[in-house]
Amino acid sequence: MLFTELRFLPFFLIVLAVHWGLRGARSRKSWLLLCSYVFYGAWDWRFLSLILLSTLVDYFVALRLAREKRRTWLLLSLFVNLGMLAVFKYLGFFLDSAYELLAAFGAEARPPALEIVLPVGISFYTFQTLSYTIDVYRGRLQPRKQLLDIALFVAFFPQLVAGPIVRASDFLPQLDAPRRFADVDVRAALVLFLVGLFKKSCVSDNLAPLVDTYFATPERYDNLSAWTATIAYAAQIYCDFSGYTDMAIACAALLGYHLGQNFDFPYFAGDITSFWRRWHMSLSSWLRDYLYIPLGGNRGPRWATQRNLMLTMLLGGLWHGAAWTFVIWGGLHGLALMVHRAWRAWRASRDEQPLPRAFAMPLTFAVVCLAWVFFRSESLGQALATISRLLFIDLTGARTLELQVLLPLGLLALVHAAAYRRLGSQWWRRGPDWAFTAGYAAVCALAVPFLSLNYDPFIYFQF
Repeated sequence: MLFTELRFLPFFLIVLAVHWGLRGARSRKSWLLLCSYVFYGAWDWRFLSLILLSTLVDYFVALRLAREKRRTWLLLSLFVNLGMLAVFKYLGFFLDSAYELLAAFGAEARPPALEIVLPVGISFYTFQTLSYTIDVYRGRLQPRKQLLDIALFVAFFPQLVAGPIVRASDFLPQLDAPRRFADVDVRAALVLFLVGLFKKSCVSDNLAPLVDTYFATPERYDNLSAWTATIAYAAQIYCDFSGYTDMAIACAALLGYHLGQNFDFPYFAGDITSFWRRWHMSLSSWLRDYLYIPLGGNRGPRWATQRNLMLTMLLGGLWHGAAWTFVIWGGLHGLALMVHRAWRAWRASRDEQPLPRAFAMPLTFAVVCLAWVFFRSESLGQALATISRLLFIDLTGARTLELQVLLPLGLLALVHAAAYRRLGSQWWRRGPDWAFTAGYAAVCALAVPFLSLNYDPFIYFQF
């Protein structure tokens, strides 16, 4: 079920009405858990078994860790959760890579034909539930005795399939606090949901055909088309993913729950480190706390810090998808982070000033866009064909994309810049409720002609 589908509206209205109609906290949590399973099961009910298995294993592991902090119990949680992720997401990739390596050495081998369906959101809820057992093992969190609380934490439907990745330490305390509809900032939630819907259905879904057309056969297009498609994809993936996050945060807020910010205008970052503090913030902070710091972080010599950065980003790339193009994407970001860290150290040793923002921001955006090429391309050959057209004059491609998209992209950039500067960001708080309702309805009506006619899945559903 997608937030942008018409069937989601009656589903959520029923969830909302019953939720606030119930009085007991346990009744509300039970209702939300049931609705979360229905929401996920609408895609394929069979994969609910994986969520239930993760929930039960981590619930009992956490209880055992409270009695005896043995690493064996933590390893059990890691084995079950990462094992399911490995089988459903990476088994085919690793087998294909192994057989390709054997073929390169002259061995004749044919990989088995595997038909494994990737469960939606498995990467997200796996990282989410692991944060619970790891924090209990570290002594930073007390285990929950109520299975209902853990089950709702893992399956809470607004962010179940594409984040933001919620920490147990942030979500579980909210289950203890009393909930009142009077405390909900309804206007803010409604506006945020509409912004997310606009990003996804009016921007991302309408850019998708142009981007898909180019990346299907990049070798046929000229240099200007390569830059147009790459920038369009940067806008598409941002609007798609941040649009989902906006709608998820809004739905949770209407139910009385707070989900953390996941995007903070990443394309306005002045360096690659700042970009990762603004892009998919819940993932970058998870990788920092549960991977980079355990690897050693920046506590060792400079070479070890650089190694830890690269390993973290390579694994972060692999988390996104089971393909070498994602690993290369992560490696490029790891290399960029290493270069930026070395640059900062060199600049500090010479008391040099940072690059002017007017130069640093476009440079960072260009680096991010070059990496997006590998993220979007279906093969290494397609990625290299695009890279050659971005960096060099290539006259072999004779076709040109419809460049009319550059005008709306420019207008969107201006709107985005205005939002970044918070221009008119609180206009909807002024005036009585009837005026807000009328204005909200008018904006919705104006957006209808720009809605995509297709219900395109969110890009991050594949991860």
